[in-house]
Amino acid sequence: MFREVHIEAITTRRSIRKYKDKPVPKDVITEILQAGILAPSSKNRQPWKFIVAEGDAKAAACQAMEEGLKREKQMPFIPESSPYINGAEHTLQSMRQVPVLIFIVNPLASSFSKALSMDERVSEICNSQSIGAAIENMTLEAAAQGLGSLWICNSFFAQKELSDWAGGELYAVLAVGYADEAPEARLRKRTEDVIEWRV
Repeated sequence: MFREVHIEAITTRRSIRKYKDKPVPKDVITEILQAGILAPSSKNRQPWKFIVAEGDAKAAACQAMEEGLKREKQMPFIPESSPYINGAEHTLQSMRQVPVLIFIVNPLASSFSKALSMDERVSEICNSQSIGAAIENMTLEAAAQGLGSLWICNSFFAQKELSDWAGGELYAVLAVGYADEAPEARLRKRTEDVIEWRV
């Protein structure tokens, strides 16, 4: 049964990069996935497929990520982001350490190389927002279950390799496991700097 996510999960959630060598029960992963499935989505498209990778499958996905990082240094897919590739290499270390990786694929996505019409671009934005809602639900359910998670976006350095491995256009990866660190909350912008009231 899906458990209500409380405000405590929102305030205590952290991005975890170090994990204990401890498996996560399948029923707990299922509850986390169910939280993602219950997210709102534009036009109720539910533009997601979740691929849970553990063991050998996780090792194969990490190998695809490593191959993508090597290729990116020679033939960059996102050349202007090259200063951040070292961060992606650190992310790969976390991916190898965590017991569970959840790959979020968008079955409705257009190819990244396709030129989009305005309607297609709007649909892509709406689907991206929907997938973001699903991932946020999963991170909060993981926190409520006493687990750490890491929402991985720098998988885009290996977009082709990971999408080929997943069998669909990859949008993000979520690492889930028992935290082996307790980072402090990161500094947030001041409320008055990010909220504008209009009447």
